[in-house]
Amino acid sequence: VQLQASGGGLVQAGGSLRLSCAASGRTFSSYAVGWFRQAPGKEREFVAAFSRSGGSTYYSDSVKGRFTISRDNAKNTVYLEMNSLEAEDTAVYYCAAGRPILSNTRQTDGYTYWGQGTQVTVSS
Repeated sequence: VQLQASGGGLVQAGGSLRLSCAASGRTFSSYAVGWFRQAPGKEREFVAAFSRSGGSTYYSDSVKGRFTISRDNAKNTVYLEMNSLEAEDTAVYYCAAGRPILSNTRQTDGYTYWGQGTQVTVSS
């Protein structure tokens, strides 16, 4: 599976962005798909994910209520809608696909395929 993330940019605090993660090679249908982010000097952290079945979604506490993960199976694309952005959301955002066990859904080592990352910068 090849993943292409896009949609990052510079936005003021309180603004919104929508990230896209397009897959090629295989469909997302049998994979969990997640978004992670990495700020300078910090470890990569979980943001949001769909379960392998696609029937469940998961969010980190820091983004719950502000970010929404969604998918368009016809386009083989997963989105991350980010609202009420804060300076602390500044990071490189990565999408990933894999077959994690449930307890690994929020862990980077649960995912096999990674996109190249897209920069999100929130100015305060």
